Amino acid sequence: MTSDSITLSGLRVTAHHGVYDFEREDGQEFVIDVTVWLDLRAAAAADDVASTINYGELAVEVTDAARANPVDLIETVAERIAAVVLAHPTAERVQVTVHKPEAPISVPFTDVAVQITRSRP
Repeated sequence: MTSDSITLSGLRVTAHHGVYDFEREDGQEFVIDVTVWLDLRAAAAADDVASTINYGELAVEVTDAARANPVDLIETVAERIAAVVLAHPTAERVQVTVHKPEAPISVPFTDVAVQITRSRP
């Protein structure tokens, strides 16, 4: 497995995920970080975006996946995003972090996040 990677940090999306009705109705901001491991040698040698994953397109795919079909858990959102990233043939492994900075927690906090790492089977 390669150690080359592309990282997208701080992608912001408003979505309607959550266990509580008010989360589904009002929506809230989620922040997403994605690191995808892939071999970048061919892209570098050819200086050709077609040999890599276009990070602009990936950002749109990730935020679209995060916004779609409200679910209860950010764990589910993270799995959905991982599947979208691993659908790219050059992607070998992905780490997804979904932050929920407006989570309904009764004590002061800075962030709540779920992080998963998945590999191509």
